[in-house]
Amino acid sequence: MTTSDESNDVLVGAIPESAIGSRLDKVMPSVFPPYSRSQLQVWLKQGRILMGDRIPSPRLIVSGGEVLSLAVPELPSLKWAPEDLHLSIEYEDADLVVINKPAGLVVHPGAGNGSGTLANAILYRYPNTASLPRAGIVHRLDKDTSGLIVVALSERARGYLIQTLERREVVREYLAVVNGCPISGGDIDAPIGRHPRDRIKMAVTETGKSAETQYRVLKRFRSHSLLGLKLKSGRTHQIRVHMTHLGFPLVGDSLYGSRVRIPAQASDRVIDALRKFGRQALHATQLGFDHPVSGESLLWASPMPADMDLLTKALSEDAEQTCF
Repeated sequence: MTTSDESNDVLVGAIPESAIGSRLDKVMPSVFPPYSRSQLQVWLKQGRILMGDRIPSPRLIVSGGEVLSLAVPELPSLKWAPEDLHLSIEYEDADLVVINKPAGLVVHPGAGNGSGTLANAILYRYPNTASLPRAGIVHRLDKDTSGLIVVALSERARGYLIQTLERREVVREYLAVVNGCPISGGDIDAPIGRHPRDRIKMAVTETGKSAETQYRVLKRFRSHSLLGLKLKSGRTHQIRVHMTHLGFPLVGDSLYGSRVRIPAQASDRVIDALRKFGRQALHATQLGFDHPVSGESLLWASPMPADMDLLTKALSEDAEQTCF
């Protein structure tokens, strides 16, 4: 059980007996919910977590019953401004909202995008999120990726969702149109980190963080394929990097893709569809997890957006023969 000393913003909790023999850094989230393991590790390094009067090692093997104290830092005030922007709401309750994000919408303000973002819209529609880190946003989609994204509306939901994402218990499935025709589906297990030369890009690199993507071929065209992909981890640009690494970059991906691949003797409609597709052809089509309060198993589905649907229809009509 965790108690709070509100006068000093200090939380006190005991390590459960069930954790005997475990490492301290793995146990801390059960002592101080709803904070994530990564957040607690940062605070441990900062000396904000004490066992008695000392800072314990994250690798300490616990015996159960040890008492920890956490000095929770005051969160910096959020500078993002609320904006009345349209949101396509798939689900909402007191703890979370699931949104169907259109392509072109930036998730949160940053360099060159100080307003007009999903975060600005969230702050307007749900003012209480101003007290949450990053306005309750616990994961992100790239600007030009469409589809489902969940935002926490309470601290208990935020911590739960972060932990669930870290444990890889969130269902995240995508649709993508790629250049080329994989022979079959597969599992890509390749670490991703910052590109060694181009700091804007990510890349598969030995020094990167573990990343795993499962993919299956849904439909083959003459020079392209429609894939279904499932994220087992959540690295920046993960699907785009992994598919480029395999030699099948996403259609329309100006950062990782190659030149537009036009099938031989393609119709004007196909050429036009490929050349004018102005974003990476990637859509977050399914999102699922257990509700942070009720425990109910939830799953949402978003159909392929209109621009990708038009693209795949043009490629289908062109596919007079299957490529292998």
